[in-house]
Amino acid sequence: MTQLNAVIVPVTPFQQNCCLLFDQEEKVGVVVDPGGDVERILAAVGKSELTIKAIWLTHGHIDHAGGAMELKEALGVPILGPHVDDEPLLANIERQASMYGLAGNYRNVVPDRWLSEGDVLKIGHHSFEVLHTPGHAPGHVVFYNRDAAFLHAGDVLFSGSIGRTDLFGGDHATLIRSIKEKILPLGDEVGFICGHGPGSRIGVERRTNPFLL
Repeated sequence: MTQLNAVIVPVTPFQQNCCLLFDQEEKVGVVVDPGGDVERILAAVGKSELTIKAIWLTHGHIDHAGGAMELKEALGVPILGPHVDDEPLLANIERQASMYGLAGNYRNVVPDRWLSEGDVLKIGHHSFEVLHTPGHAPGHVVFYNRDAAFLHAGDVLFSGSIGRTDLFGGDHATLIRSIKEKILPLGDEVGFICGHGPGSRIGVERRTNPFLL
């Protein structure tokens, strides 16, 4: 099995972890959650000498999806995800930018494909299972690679914290249920990258995260 690798590219004033996930040997990959600063993302792609095959979105908030359309046009690749329940968020990204007073090429997003629970996406020989994990956003999804014991958790679970639930479509009880029913059963050894800040392991969060105790 070839090696799965990841490069974090912090973008936007929210310091969102845009992520390049790629096969180290084949140099093919995807961009997860291009929230903005597309020139910075393209520079990281070039530095890593990657051929990008798709853009994956975990959910429809501006800091995760605001640069998706611009990046799609620059790379000529499809946008996959999130779940269709985030369609209202993606259709209002330009309004979100106005509300936050953000300057830049933030555009409403129309995905090429919505994702659902049980879908499987591939990067080279690496398969990722799609899990629908609402609570932070209604259509939030996460990407799980079973062979590598690796999860891209988006804004569901953080190191020592969980996603906000005070935004449109957020619900605290739903988020906790998503974490306990979808994320924790993946196993304590699973490491994850999240949408902001450092990653962690599921076992560490199960034992120490104050929101899960």
